[in-house]
Amino acid sequence: MAGLLVVSAKNPVHSVLFLITAFFSAAGLFVLMGAEFLAMLLIVVYVGAVAVLFLFVVMMLDVDFAELRQGFAQYLPIGGLVGGILTLEMIFVAATVATNGAAGKNAAPMASPAGVPNTEAIGRVLYTDYIFFFQLAGLVLLVAMIGAIVLTLRHKPGVKRQDIGKQIARTPKTGMEIVQIKPGEGISE
Repeated sequence: MAGLLVVSAKNPVHSVLFLITAFFSAAGLFVLMGAEFLAMLLIVVYVGAVAVLFLFVVMMLDVDFAELRQGFAQYLPIGGLVGGILTLEMIFVAATVATNGAAGKNAAPMASPAGVPNTEAIGRVLYTDYIFFFQLAGLVLLVAMIGAIVLTLRHKPGVKRQDIGKQIARTPKTGMEIVQIKPGEGISE
């Protein structure tokens, strides 16, 4: 449900909050399946990255917070509901892990070579069996970064832009000015 709300929300701030909710839910599922490392990785990396993404959204798209604050009281019950659901999910996951263990009572451990830690086993599978998908994810991130750069390069009135031609054509004579200042006098423009 949170994934659907990520793409259907009109407000980018709400979309980011729903994305964080989806990441927390996925992390809870990883914990229930016995993949604590992946759950921790999802929370630390992706939720941290979403915070950075939120900053980029604010900086690049010029989100008007005055307009967002107008509906704060209107959305407070929905925000409380989402926060309550997240809290209940975390309590449920913690209680399940405390009573049944991470993978459950009847779960068989995964077959892994002797002496290979869980993180190394994940790395071996990721860089052998799923290397195509790993590279594809990197390509998607590259395209997203290029898209963010293109969004910031749009012309905005009143914003000074660099003129590369003027920078290259600059000479020491036009690039600096030597001003002789007499002692006790200030600099006037």
